[in-house]
Amino acid sequence: MRILHTSDWHLGQHFMGKSREPEHQAFIRWLLKTVDENSVDAIIIAGDIFDTGTPPSYARTLYNRFIVDLQKTCCQQLIIVGGNHDSVATLNESRDLLACLNTHVIGGVTENPQDQIVVLKNHQGEPGAVVCAIPFIRPRDVLESQAGDSDTDKQQALQNAIARHYQEVFKLASDKHLPTIATGHLTTVGGQMTESVRDIYIGTLSAFPASAFPPADYIALGHLHRAQKVSDQAHIRYSGSPIPLSFDETSCRKQVVLVDLESGAAPDITELEVPTFRCLKSLKGNLDTIQDALEKIDDECPLTTWLELEVSTDDYLTDLQKPIQIMLEERNLEVLRVRRKREINRAALRSESKETLDELDVSEVFARRLGDEDIDEQRAATLSQAFNEILATLDEPEEDRNTSEPEDEKESMV
Repeated sequence: MRILHTSDWHLGQHFMGKSREPEHQAFIRWLLKTVDENSVDAIIIAGDIFDTGTPPSYARTLYNRFIVDLQKTCCQQLIIVGGNHDSVATLNESRDLLACLNTHVIGGVTENPQDQIVVLKNHQGEPGAVVCAIPFIRPRDVLESQAGDSDTDKQQALQNAIARHYQEVFKLASDKHLPTIATGHLTTVGGQMTESVRDIYIGTLSAFPASAFPPADYIALGHLHRAQKVSDQAHIRYSGSPIPLSFDETSCRKQVVLVDLESGAAPDITELEVPTFRCLKSLKGNLDTIQDALEKIDDECPLTTWLELEVSTDDYLTDLQKPIQIMLEERNLEVLRVRRKREINRAALRSESKETLDELDVSEVFARRLGDEDIDEQRAATLSQAFNEILATLDEPEEDRNTSEPEDEKESMV
C-alpha cells in the first residue's frame, strides 16, 4: 500500500505579521490533486498541524475543509498526531467526529497504548499496514521526576522512558503481522534545524538517538522543517514543512514523501517536490548590491515575494526604508525585515546603538545581552538552555502548562 508522509503545516502561522493562509490554501489544493495522481491510500501528518494551541478560525476552517475534501479523493484514510505546537485538547475536541471521516487523531500520549495503534487498509480494502501513532511526548507522559537526580541521570531516564514507550506500542503493532510504520515529533541526534524550529527541551533531553527507535519498516517524523534522512537511514525521515517557515529555509527543497509498503520487502520511498507558492529571499550587501540583486529577481511565484534585507553601509542612515521603497516600485515584492550589518568599527557601533527592537528577534536580544557578561562558556550555555526552555513554554498551550511538573522538580538554571 502507499502512504504519504507530511508534517509541520503550522496552519495559522503569522510570519512577521503576515498570514500564511494563501500559501496553505495553495498547498492543500496541490496535495489533494497529488493524492489522486499518485493513488495514495493513506496520509500521515506527523505533528504541528497548527502553529499554536489556539489557532485562528481560518486555520480551523482549512483543517476541517481539508479532511472533508480528502473524502472526495482516492485516499480516505488520515492519521494526525500532535506536535509540540499543537494543543492536545484542541486536537481531541473533534476527534470522535472526525473518526466518522476515517480520520484518526492522536493528540497526545494515551493511557492505553492500544489506542495508538491504527490499522490501515490498502486499495483492495484489506489490512495493508499498521501504524504506531506516537505524538510529541511530554516528560510527564512517560516519566515521574525523581528528586536528587543529576542532569545525566535525568537525561538517561527520559531517553529510556521514551524508548520504552516506543517499544511497548511497537510490540502491539507487531502482533498484527503487517508492515509497520512509527511516527514521532521530536529532535533526533544530528538533525539539521532551521531558525523557525525552536529546540524542544524534553526535560534535559535535547535529542533522541536513532538507535532507540524500534525496527519499524518506516518511521515518519515531524518537528524539523528541513526534509532529511536520520543517520543516513533511508527509512527514518523528516518530511519537512511543506512551505518555508523562515528565511533560512529558502534553500531547502520542500517535499512530501511517498512510501510503498509490502510485506517482506524494504519500503520503496519517493520524494515529491512541493511547488513554491511564495518566494522568500534573503539579500545581503550595500544598497547598490541589493538593488542589483532585486533587479535579477524573477516574479515567478504566484504570490508576492517576501524579502529580508541585511544592509551594510559606511554611513548611518536614519531611514533605510525610503531608498528601499524606491527600488521596489512596480514590483511584486515586499520587504518584511531590514537589518543593518554589524561591523567591528565605530560607524557600525553607532549604527548598532541606534537599532530598534523591531530589527531583532527575542533570541537575538538575549544573545546580545549574554555576550556583554564576563562568564565562562559552560555557564553561558546553561543560561541559553534555560532561556530556550522559557521560550518553549510560551508556545505550549495554557492547559498543558498548567499540568506541567512542579517548579521544585526543575533544576534552577540561573
